[in-house]
Amino acid sequence: MVATPDWVKKAVFYQIFPDRFAIGHHQAIAVAQQPKLEPWETPLTVQGYKGGNLWGVIEQLDYLQELGITALYLTPIFQSACNHRYHTHDYYQVDPLLGGNEALQALLTAVHEREMKVVLDGVFNHASRGFYFFNDILENGPHSPWLDWFYIEDWPLSAYDGSLPANYRGWVDLRALPQFNHDNPDVREYLMRVGEYWIAQGIDGWRLDVPDCVKAEGFWAEFRRRVKAINPEAYIVGEIWCDASPWLGGDQFDGVMNYRFTEPTVAFTIGDRLQKEHLRGEEYRPYPALNADAYGEKISQLLQRHPWEIQLTQLNLLNSHDTARLLTLANGDRPSVNLALLLMFTFPGAPCVYYGDEVGLAGGADPDCRRVFPAKTDWDLDCWEFYRQLIALRHRYQCLQLGDYKILVTAGMGYAFQRQYGDETLIIAVNAGDNVTEISLSPEILDLDKIERIESIFTTDSQIEIQQTPSVLSVTMPPQSGKIFRFGHQE
Repeated sequence: MVATPDWVKKAVFYQIFPDRFAIGHHQAIAVAQQPKLEPWETPLTVQGYKGGNLWGVIEQLDYLQELGITALYLTPIFQSACNHRYHTHDYYQVDPLLGGNEALQALLTAVHEREMKVVLDGVFNHASRGFYFFNDILENGPHSPWLDWFYIEDWPLSAYDGSLPANYRGWVDLRALPQFNHDNPDVREYLMRVGEYWIAQGIDGWRLDVPDCVKAEGFWAEFRRRVKAINPEAYIVGEIWCDASPWLGGDQFDGVMNYRFTEPTVAFTIGDRLQKEHLRGEEYRPYPALNADAYGEKISQLLQRHPWEIQLTQLNLLNSHDTARLLTLANGDRPSVNLALLLMFTFPGAPCVYYGDEVGLAGGADPDCRRVFPAKTDWDLDCWEFYRQLIALRHRYQCLQLGDYKILVTAGMGYAFQRQYGDETLIIAVNAGDNVTEISLSPEILDLDKIERIESIFTTDSQIEIQQTPSVLSVTMPPQSGKIFRFGHQE
């Protein structure tokens, strides 16, 4: 039987890129002078540091709780020579610019006091040129005792001069990211112990970077066993962009970053408004535009692909630090973005908010999608309130956390589905098109003897009209609108 963490099924995640979220007032690093940082308000540079840190995250916990967030996913925080910290220098030291190990322990204490959770980013496929074991190879060449930790192909190594062969294997041929030899038992054990160490220190799970690139047999199954032996409720979620079935049989990951949900949802709600110039790479293709029938087919296939316990702990998202922000992809069209949000917060699995989305932060492809969190004077307060209401509904109704997902109607651009858990039932209706549409629901579709009194609990458009008789429920929906309603007898 597949077992997944119960807390994830009820969680609402918030993804933080630490350098860009908040600067805390606590002294961030133990040095006499302050490091030179880019001013917070100036445009981003690829290599510059803005100075966000974990003390800043701690100071924003009140804000996050008010929004309804219950779990944090932090992109890498370990010592590194880059602002995104996917170039790990030391897996046992939190980067000094982020506040060091002291700041992480303070964050864990503060988060757990609020009954929230923290998931860290585990970059275990590759390290960096500054990682001690690889740096020893750069210094000592073939005399280094750590040669078998990496894929050394020839000499001399050229770690920085692109005009010469690198002579070692880097992730996607990047010299800055030497790839581990996971078939080496010492490498394997080292990484397992890193995973165990931070779980023992109190983190609540790992988000695993490019885990499909780790080819060593049984690696992630062993990682799961060892992590779960310390904390059975630890969350293990992988960054898998393709079909994740090989990793979601219950013996490796609890879920993945669910881009297979993101793609059809964006294609349905944004459609031909999609600004393709902000897309990069072939792994993420939220196009061509879909009608309701095609969207329903893709969602049905996705829900049939993995065990239900896994579906409930998928990490659902609409954008991330690796993609353009949805508002920019939609060319600023807020109604279509709102529909995508409505579909995400009512879908099985844990919804994940990328920092700043909730206040209307825009951004194109990396690095533009990693802008600093804006000052309150620049917030879109209507956007913030929309997020807050959807998150509150997610927490209020168990059927949105645990309930079955049943597609009721797919007609043109009109889409309706049901979430049901016990005697709690919600109906979600969406019109993603540019014209008025009518969605009709009969007792047969709803599996009822007759249509009962309907109560609206959320709407994106006050012009949505409901006409109800014992034999039909008819919802007239303006363009780009959505509604959630329930049977009136429920409490």
